[in-house]
Amino acid sequence: MRGARIPEARESRFWVSPTATGARVRVEGVRKETIETGRNRLLVTGALFLAVFMVIAGRLVWLSMPAVPKGDALVAARQYAGTSGRADQYAGTSGRADIVDRNGIVLATSLPTASLYANPKNVKDGPEVARALAALIPGLDPETVLAKLESEAGFVWLKRNLAPRQVYEVNRLGIPGLEFRREERRVYPLGRHAAHVLGATDVDGNGIAGVERAFQDTLSRGAARLRLSLDLRVQTVMADELARAMRAFDAIGAAGAMLDVRTGEVLALVSLPDFDPNAPATAAGDGGFNRVTKGVYEMGSTFKLFTAATALDSGTVGLNDLYDASRPIRVARFTITDFHPTDTPLTIPEILNRSSNIGAAKMALDIGGVVQQHYLRQLGLFDRSAIELPEVGAPLIPDPWREINTMTVAYGHGLAVSPLQLASAVAALVNGGTLIPPTLIKTPEGRAADGRRVISAETSRIMRGLMRYVVVNGTGKNAEVPGFAVGGKTGTAEKVVGARYSANALISSFVAAFPMSAPRYVLLTLIDEPKGNEGTLGYATGGWVAAPATARLIARIAPLLGLAPQTTSEIRDPALSPVSAAGGVRARERNLVAN
Repeated sequence: MRGARIPEARESRFWVSPTATGARVRVEGVRKETIETGRNRLLVTGALFLAVFMVIAGRLVWLSMPAVPKGDALVAARQYAGTSGRADQYAGTSGRADIVDRNGIVLATSLPTASLYANPKNVKDGPEVARALAALIPGLDPETVLAKLESEAGFVWLKRNLAPRQVYEVNRLGIPGLEFRREERRVYPLGRHAAHVLGATDVDGNGIAGVERAFQDTLSRGAARLRLSLDLRVQTVMADELARAMRAFDAIGAAGAMLDVRTGEVLALVSLPDFDPNAPATAAGDGGFNRVTKGVYEMGSTFKLFTAATALDSGTVGLNDLYDASRPIRVARFTITDFHPTDTPLTIPEILNRSSNIGAAKMALDIGGVVQQHYLRQLGLFDRSAIELPEVGAPLIPDPWREINTMTVAYGHGLAVSPLQLASAVAALVNGGTLIPPTLIKTPEGRAADGRRVISAETSRIMRGLMRYVVVNGTGKNAEVPGFAVGGKTGTAEKVVGARYSANALISSFVAAFPMSAPRYVLLTLIDEPKGNEGTLGYATGGWVAAPATARLIARIAPLLGLAPQTTSEIRDPALSPVSAAGGVRARERNLVAN
């Protein structure tokens, strides 16, 4: 239509009033705000749940792990420890070093464990807690636990060294105020083997005996493991044979030691009865007494070796000199007699061979008390042994030293020493004349041992021959081991019972060295108060009791140490013969018979 007005173009097909548009915008804003608020609330709620679960999980982990005391508990623990050094252990466990034998076999080690303690201030129901713990942990006395929980202390131990199962059961109780501390428990995998050498530790891991105590500082630092000179194989064989001898002769105890004469290293040290270091309470009484180093005994006729060495080395007596041993010696109320009396004058080889007390006493009178004491002191028999153990006995020395002491000490009465002292001194007699302090620590290969000369090399050579002579022809015949050229000396001494010597309480011993052509080892065997049996014709002397045990020991030990049996020509080396070394004792004996 002409002149008609055409409407303006619009974006929308429908027209919406401004009022309706505003309402829609407000509705959509409310919806978005609601959704956003809900989302935020969900996030906050989720975060709260996550935090709660993390706290619960963390607490569960914390309860399942041994804890270290903190705050007041740590202060109380330090007060309980008594010293700052001990208290430092509560800050964490560094680990006690292992102890091994010369071949690396573990003799002592430490295993992780947990100990239960409490802060009594945080324990709400003491009687109930005490009953619950006593029901879970065997040996725990509820009254003792209750007394601790009712104390005013901020820290009390309830049980040390719990088993993992016990830790789990205590954790299940969920009792506030109970906590665990990570600790270590000293363990001796081989039990009684080498118990007197190893010693033991207390509940806090501190050494209380043996090398555990002697090397406390070194071991507690957790440094390199401590390697001993002991050979577990030799140690085991020695313990077995000594126990066998104890049973056979109904003895109350036994002792044995084996030394390397070149280094002073102790390859075996056994004292019976013994104890289990895993249970230190078993060391109470006789079981904890170390007869080898702590015990001191009158060692009987083994001392005749020192008398002969002193006489020869001082130049006082020659091998061919004779002593009349046909009549007992009476001094005041004492009478010196022989177990094997003879009407024939005796030379030094014969005095040792027959183990003549009379001959040894007369020889000592010729030597004199001053010279005798000088040599015994040089041989280390007047001082405590230098072995690395706290359990070391002091020798009992006559004071004053009278003429009667000079005579009785010559055959091993009146002077008491430890078996280890005797073995060390005999090692000096056969190794060329050098006294080397005994040691329980393995000597590095190639390092020369420290020692001092006590007799000449020539005297040492003669003594080796004399000791071999005693085993071949004399009282030591039962110690012979074919192929190993054993030399040695018997010893039998009466023990003092009620201030008097008792013929029914003997110390029977044998000291041996082998192989005598070039001695490597000295072995001492001692049986305490043996009783004769049918096999020994009722005798309980060193020749009948200790010598056979020594022979069995050498036969079993020598192959372990790589020693091959010697040939007949090697065993009959002229250097081993006291007759050849003396320049004709046998010829002199023939002349005596002929005249």
